[in-house]
Amino acid sequence: MKMAQNVGVLICLLIMALDIVAGILGIEAEIAQNKVKHLRMWIFECRDPSYQAFKLGLTSALLMAFAHIIANFFGGCFCVSSKDDFDKASPNKQLAIASLLFSWIILAIGFSMLMVGTLANSRSRKSCGISHHRVLSVGGILCFIHGLFIVAYYVSATAAAREQAIPRQTGSTTNA
Repeated sequence: MKMAQNVGVLICLLIMALDIVAGILGIEAEIAQNKVKHLRMWIFECRDPSYQAFKLGLTSALLMAFAHIIANFFGGCFCVSSKDDFDKASPNKQLAIASLLFSWIILAIGFSMLMVGTLANSRSRKSCGISHHRVLSVGGILCFIHGLFIVAYYVSATAAAREQAIPRQTGSTTNA
């Protein structure tokens, strides 16, 4: 039991470390992108791509996805088929399902923002169009939020799994 708790703590630390590094790299990618030469007129902008921002943004997106995969792999899967199933579930299972749902939403938004910012810095083209300022940094900030929700999912999912593994004690005994 002690070993399982230590592994759980290590998994939580790994997930948070991946999301924190991903967030920092996303913000650093925004900084690198802002260092390249650009011409701005109202909401339109022409700028050269930043290979450094491309590398940092891609690494950030991959680390965020990797943290999500690790938490889902080790946390397991808790599914409900109806609202009644959700209402009847234990609080740990309800928290696991809710935090999993929010982590998927944040992953979809954050990963998309990081990829949009990364692809805008692709070496193959100079981009002109509507300004995409703050896309990489907002994606990086969402990595931090993703880390909170995905750790909450992992902790509540493992607690719910332990609840299911322990047979419930009934209050009445029968004499046969």
